[in-house]
Amino acid sequence: AAGASDVVLYKIDVPANRYDLLCLEGLVRGLQTAAVRPYAVAAVLRNITFTQERYDSFIELQEKLHQNICRKRSLVAIGTHDLNTISGPFTYTAKPPGDIHFKPLNQSKEYTATQLMSLYKTDSHLRHYLHIIEDKPAYPIIYDSNGIVLSMPPIINGDHSKITLKTNNVFVECTATDLTKAKIVLDMIVTMFSEYCSQPFTTHYTQITSKSHLAYRKEKLSCKFVNNKVGINESTEKIAQLLTRMCLRSRATGVGDEIEVEIPPTRSDVIHACDIMEDAAMAFGFNNITRTTPQTYTIANQFPLNKLTELLRHDLAAAGFTEALNFALCSQEDIADKLGKKISETRAIHISNPKTAEFQVARTTLLPGLLKTIAANRKMPLPLKLFEISDVVLKDDTKDVGARNSRHICAVYYNKSPGFEVIHGLLDRTMQLLAVKPTRGEGYHIQAADDSTFFPGRCAEIFVHGKSVGHLGVLHPQVINNFELTMPCAALEMDLEPFL
Repeated sequence: AAGASDVVLYKIDVPANRYDLLCLEGLVRGLQTAAVRPYAVAAVLRNITFTQERYDSFIELQEKLHQNICRKRSLVAIGTHDLNTISGPFTYTAKPPGDIHFKPLNQSKEYTATQLMSLYKTDSHLRHYLHIIEDKPAYPIIYDSNGIVLSMPPIINGDHSKITLKTNNVFVECTATDLTKAKIVLDMIVTMFSEYCSQPFTTHYTQITSKSHLAYRKEKLSCKFVNNKVGINESTEKIAQLLTRMCLRSRATGVGDEIEVEIPPTRSDVIHACDIMEDAAMAFGFNNITRTTPQTYTIANQFPLNKLTELLRHDLAAAGFTEALNFALCSQEDIADKLGKKISETRAIHISNPKTAEFQVARTTLLPGLLKTIAANRKMPLPLKLFEISDVVLKDDTKDVGARNSRHICAVYYNKSPGFEVIHGLLDRTMQLLAVKPTRGEGYHIQAADDSTFFPGRCAEIFVHGKSVGHLGVLHPQVINNFELTMPCAALEMDLEPFL
């Protein structure tokens, strides 16, 4: 196109376990592996030169690590400081919040830790981390030899030691609940930015940093192992070259088809020989692997519950109902208050750290999702006929995880009149498809029931082979009002698993 930019843009997919590719420096290093030979690393970056771009990348990597491997600072918290403004040795201890006084980053006066908790409750960034230590009797704190506070992890650094573009010696500290993760994070930061030191790819050890950090290790595996697992037929030298391209310096030892692989500290994801084999496959190119027929002969069958679900979807659509797909997570109100029930009666699984109020629990019923779908489509022509066949999640002490999934079918009819006969007809059609006869005992039947979600006297319980599997009826006016609807609505919901 005329006048288009000549700049070439690349989109790079970064695997979840490749923390060394979270910044531009790591990506460039991955593309120029052969030119990179780190010598030593530590927790102090000496004589480093920051430009605005380097500084921004340095801060951005810390934020990405905090959200990624650090699990929003709950596992690891990173602190970076201007080493010229502080003096060792450094003390990592814990004190009652009222005994901690310091001027936090970008503030003009000193606060106690208790005051900081109140101050940051309205901070859009830091308020998300307060819960990590807020209820603890003592807060972690790091001092230098003069009693200057470096940081109160995992919340905030001290203003005294903040780094700037003029900082030339950076002290990096990581506090954690998981030592392995702490080492990985520290290794990742110093390996990515040691190239900007006056002596590139070198750093300085400190007394508080274990020399087990940044350890290189060597693994050995056979060329035959790689070829067999990947499905290729390459020489030992070729496999070694492929692995070297993946930041794993490798060589043929000369002992048979043995390959020695050096694993740098930037590759914390390499745990087993299978991880090395996987890297060889990626370097070779998955599209370059010749397709072959497996030597084992098996016949796959569709999971019975999924097969039943797919068959029902087609027939319910043929009956004039439109399928909806909703989130498996919802608010407590959706499955309890809005349906006229108590949350304690729902057997709901609660999310310990919900991102929003809309995703507090796993749904125990499909009905709220369909009612919210109707509320969002009130301008569509009436009647609105929707259905969903999906899993709900229920507490179950007999399961090793304390919960189980259950496949439910739910349908709603929204119109100027309740349309109970429409929903009842859909139930009969569904049972006909499932080859269940309308008889007591060996078939199915419905009988009057009381349920706070439904209008009194307009609710029925569904029994199959003498076992209750669900309800149908006209929704209670208050339930309809709770979902911001204005017209009558009939609904059906039942468990599909008893039919298998």
